[in-house]
Amino acid sequence: MDDFLIRAALAGLGVALAAGPLGCFVVWRRMAYFGEATSHAAILGVALALGFSISIFAGTLAVALIMAISVSALAGRGLAMDTTLGVMAHAALAFGLVAVSFLPGVRVDLSAYLFGDILAVSNTDLLVIWCGVLAVEGVLFWRWSALVTATLNEELAQASGIDPARERLVLTIALAIVVAVAIKVVGALLIVAMLVIPAAAARGLARSPEGMAALSVGAGAIAALAGLGASLRFDTPAGPSIVSVAAVLFALSLLAPRRG
Repeated sequence: MDDFLIRAALAGLGVALAAGPLGCFVVWRRMAYFGEATSHAAILGVALALGFSISIFAGTLAVALIMAISVSALAGRGLAMDTTLGVMAHAALAFGLVAVSFLPGVRVDLSAYLFGDILAVSNTDLLVIWCGVLAVEGVLFWRWSALVTATLNEELAQASGIDPARERLVLTIALAIVVAVAIKVVGALLIVAMLVIPAAAARGLARSPEGMAALSVGAGAIAALAGLGASLRFDTPAGPSIVSVAAVLFALSLLAPRRG
């Protein structure tokens, strides 16, 4: 295999490893639109990173964190959450696209950031992706029990000495990290699909939260590798191909016997 294929495969597997268990919480908490707002904000982060000549990862992570924390802070202000998320998601995406057009002397391939460019992943990109993946995995492993309890029953969590608001913040930070590392692989518009679709495919088959997380990681890994192979075979965009395979896996999961 060529080096760029190995890097692409490792990048796809890394994103699947982080997005799998985190996607379970996105599905359980019905946070898909929240994830979309955070991922759309990543384009503004790209524009700021290019404008200030800093790391793309640093720019997208900073803006994704600001967006996620801002949405969490606005949750109790009386506005409908879907309205708040809709305004902020599309405003951030629009501001990002406008900001890119003002960058002097910078040629930006927006499609690479909107839909991903996994075949262009460099060794440095791979290092950043896996550092982010390990950080997310470490946080989820550390807080898994508390996160699951706070997700399933906030009253029980409080009775057990767990602060649900703190656990929401942990998820918010983990989600921002995944958005920052996944933008190179599947792009800002498809990140949420890799969070939601493998987890949704695993939900009807798993018998425990841990089982769902493991199945979600497996589905994401299959989607990443099979989508990458399909992209090379049929000369299709890699990011959309990965998500398409994930969607097929979800459809197949509907045909499987449901858990007891």
